[in-house]
This record gives sequence, C-alpha cells and structure tokens, in this order.
Amino acid sequence: MHESEAPASPVILIADDRPSSRELLRTVLERAGYSVMEAEDGQQALERARSSHPHLILLDLQMPRLDGFGVLEQLRSDDSLRTIPVLALTASAMRGDREKILAAGFTDYLAKPAGPELVRETVARLLDQSGSAP
Repeated sequence: MHESEAPASPVILIADDRPSSRELLRTVLERAGYSVMEAEDGQQALERARSSHPHLILLDLQMPRLDGFGVLEQLRSDDSLRTIPVLALTASAMRGDREKILAAGFTDYLAKPAGPELVRETVARLLDQSGSAP
C-alpha cells in the first residue's frame, strides 16, 4: 500500500454459530464500510483473532466448542489481543445479564436481535473509543 492510499477499513470479526446471524451482521457491517471476517464457534474465533488481530469482535455468548465467556477470557489473557473491544451478542436479555456481561470484561453488549441502526451505532462508538474508527 502506498502512503497516498486511503487506510483500510476497520476489520470486524463476527463469531456466531448461527449462519443467519452472521450473514445479517455481515450485511449490515459491510454496507457501513467495514471489512468483515466470520467464525462459526469460539475456538475458530480465537484462531481468527490470533491470526488477524481485528479492530473489534462481535461475540455470541452461546457457541459450541468454546462459549463467548471462554473466548473473552483467553483474549484478555493474551497481551497482543487484550485491548481489542469485544461486543457480546446474546439472545438472553434477563435482568442482571448486562451487569454480568460487563463484569466479565466485555466492552459492551447487544441483545439479539438488534436492529441494523443499533448495530452500526454501537460498532462505530466502540471503534471510535478504541481509536480504530476510519
């Protein structure tokens, strides 16, 4: 890449075991100008995060092989990945869930299904806070 070229758009990793959820999020984020990668379970999410160091991770909490809390624990214990903002995605929106999720170390959370505008606003805010906004 030459100095005069525009910087690449932020890379976002979507980790969700449901293909329909990944596709919906991918569409919303790509239309907003982001580069998107996908993982279909927690182990794959860790592998992709380690190999590509995304700017933001959208992480479903309930996945096979390794759940979102397990993924977050490993991300936060890795010096090269610990500062990546991680947005928890959950179908569980019970009283106290937000506090539990934030106390675990997630940057923020969205209850599924979240509308496209809320997803875009939340992603933009987290990228801006982390200094990764375009």
